[in-house]
Amino acid sequence: MIKRTLQGQLWKALKGFPVLTLTGPRQSGKTTLVKDSFPDYKYYNLENPETLGRVKLDPRSIFRDLNQGIIIDEVQKAPELFSWAQVFVDELQEPGKLILTGSNQFEYMQGIGQSLAGRTAVFKLLPLALEELDIAGKNSWETYATKGFYPRLYKEQIDPQLFYSSYVMTYLERDVRNVMQIKNLREFSRFVSLCAHRTGQLLNLSSLALDCAVDTKTISSWISILEASYLIYLLKPHYNNLNKRLIKAPKLYFLDVGLASYLMGIRAQSDAEHHPLRGELFETMVVGELIKYYLNRGIVPPLSFFRDSRGHEIDIIISRGNEVVPIEIKSGSTINPAYFSNLNYFRKLLGQDIPAALVFGDRRADEFNGIRIAGWDRISSLL
Repeated sequence: MIKRTLQGQLWKALKGFPVLTLTGPRQSGKTTLVKDSFPDYKYYNLENPETLGRVKLDPRSIFRDLNQGIIIDEVQKAPELFSWAQVFVDELQEPGKLILTGSNQFEYMQGIGQSLAGRTAVFKLLPLALEELDIAGKNSWETYATKGFYPRLYKEQIDPQLFYSSYVMTYLERDVRNVMQIKNLREFSRFVSLCAHRTGQLLNLSSLALDCAVDTKTISSWISILEASYLIYLLKPHYNNLNKRLIKAPKLYFLDVGLASYLMGIRAQSDAEHHPLRGELFETMVVGELIKYYLNRGIVPPLSFFRDSRGHEIDIIISRGNEVVPIEIKSGSTINPAYFSNLNYFRKLLGQDIPAALVFGDRRADEFNGIRIAGWDRISSLL
């Protein structure tokens, strides 16, 4: 079993909240985590048609074992349970007896907001983080960028191409067609692939609309669907304390670099090594690790980026109260002095000798003119 960092946060929240809520993409390990963390709780899986049918006929019945503790998996399939959950946890007045999981952010969080606001601790579980894996050895970052981080790839040694082809097919049929009511799956599938080719880049709705032959309103709606499914993350630009607020568009990142690689046609490590978007893949992997680091500790990622009209860009800015930490991300395995030019520009712009860091494509740590340097396998050491 791979120990998940988030487990400790769930145990802490169990003592103070009537309900624990765990959400995230399909196959990220939510069910395994809650069942392993709370083995004595009674488990109900609403993906099971028989269980779902019984619950819809008699929604009160599922709460009979609340004293013992219950887990309801994919609870958004029976939205009426949110209101009943409020009634029963308020009557019980005991923390940590109800655990809910779900994969669709739109339906799930709507139910939470309407019925369980103030009663539940909400956590998001993404696929595995590097810090949760044994990454000792000589594997390059391209190995992980090609394979990705979904738990089954490591627990059951499934071929990544088989896994991702099945994942995409299931996602399109189950979530996009049935839940989101998207009828033209071919158009939407092409849109997802085009987004993968734009990972690590500024989101340009007009460009996507032109390539997909649809209007920008449709593209905006489809982007929201990918966000709700936890497939992508939109990194917002940083504005605080800066006079040059020139770039307002967010940057688009796939939350699992392996899925992005698959959609880009990358099938082997050698493909990633020579791909024209190699730098964007590396950046996608690093940004994904930063997001997972914070979510695994129950913290909203305090991340943004900076870019001005003159081409100066900082890949990641971490906000720490009144302090910001700029981080540059470079896929090269050899340190180039040019890597530090934007960091120096940003520090000068702020007029402060602030901490700064560089993540690059090797496995070592170093320092250059007061700027910390960390290999891709040591990202968490910067946080």
